[in-house]
Amino acid sequence: MPVVVTDITRAEKAATDRLAEFGVATVHEAQGRTGLMHQRLRPIWRGPAVSGTAVTCTLPPGDNWMIHVATEQCRDGDILVAAPIAEAHSGYFGELIGTILKTRGVRGLIIDAGCRDVDELEELGFPVWSRSICAHGTVKETLGDVNVPVSCGETIVNPGDAIVADTDGVCVVPRANVAEVVKACEARLDKEDAARVRYQAGELGLDVNSMREKLAAKGLRYVTQAEYEGK
Repeated sequence: MPVVVTDITRAEKAATDRLAEFGVATVHEAQGRTGLMHQRLRPIWRGPAVSGTAVTCTLPPGDNWMIHVATEQCRDGDILVAAPIAEAHSGYFGELIGTILKTRGVRGLIIDAGCRDVDELEELGFPVWSRSICAHGTVKETLGDVNVPVSCGETIVNPGDAIVADTDGVCVVPRANVAEVVKACEARLDKEDAARVRYQAGELGLDVNSMREKLAAKGLRYVTQAEYEGK
């Protein structure tokens, strides 16, 4: 039977909020290159990075009823993750539902289907990452689930997991791992900052990252053009 789970446990807010500072690429790398949703999920307008806790829902084909049901379960700091049960491109989401979610403090929507009212959503300042943009409308006839584990963008999302999204894409951080991932992101940025100083001084990645020995061990040779041409 379709269900709505009303009392999900969310990832710790302060740590989740910090993920937006690091961005998707850093978070993805820091947690062992896991959690990245399929690249088909793109922002409908270019905006800032966001992070928040996942409220999930499943969507029958061409039916956005459960998005309306899920809005009631959303609270300040959440990101709604909507997962169709089959490939879908209709415009499940537009400016009116965006207004509801923004009023409730929701930070964005991740939907593996279509979105419409792009100009209005940008003016509203409500960010959406979607599979497609499509004006085709939906109906409200068939039930789904809210706050159950879903597969969105070919990645598993559990209710209460942390989500980070920016112009690079969308990444999921399991609820129990958020504090650990924040520490790993901080360490990664410290390392990148140190490398950046050396790059700005004119050094190459080959030397800063000690690549030459490994390249030689793999058999890479440097030769002159005359040597290459056999003269």
